[in-house]
Amino acid sequence: MTDTLVLGGGCFWCTEAVYVQVRGVLDVESGYSNGHALNPTYEQVCTGTTGHNEVVKLQYDPAQVSTRELLEIFFVIHDPTTLNRQGHDVGTQYRSGIYFTTPEQQQVAQALIAELNAAQAFGQPIVTEVLPLANYSAAEDYHQDFFERNPHQGYCLAVAAPKVAKFRKTFVRLVRD
Repeated sequence: MTDTLVLGGGCFWCTEAVYVQVRGVLDVESGYSNGHALNPTYEQVCTGTTGHNEVVKLQYDPAQVSTRELLEIFFVIHDPTTLNRQGHDVGTQYRSGIYFTTPEQQQVAQALIAELNAAQAFGQPIVTEVLPLANYSAAEDYHQDFFERNPHQGYCLAVAAPKVAKFRKTFVRLVRD
């Protein structure tokens, strides 16, 4: 049995680069979700007019990695307190979002956000939206496995590589063998 969870944590290249290394994650696909246009292109999403978020769609085995563990990683590898922004990437397509496919995922996400806010884990309130997955489409082929294919590209070195390193250091038990 597998589950699907979709996460928006800024540029999908960075998020994908982390989740392909997580034990129990069987597939990671970069894409666009929760906008109003059908099958938008990257260029259309970048205008901010489609309402879509850059996301990764995770197919995972809940017997190997829990929804909560996937979300704990998510909250470590991006800033969930900035609205429509991750670092220098600004726009609605970079918003923090959890797009669930089951009621259990919604409950886990809302409970974890409540815990983190109560603990003032980030010093500011979390602005991550938690919504049912809607209007998902895969990103163009050149976005898939981008970090793996372009590890020396400037953005990958400056932004994605540090996120991968942070994941590997913080979640040793979840790093794929």
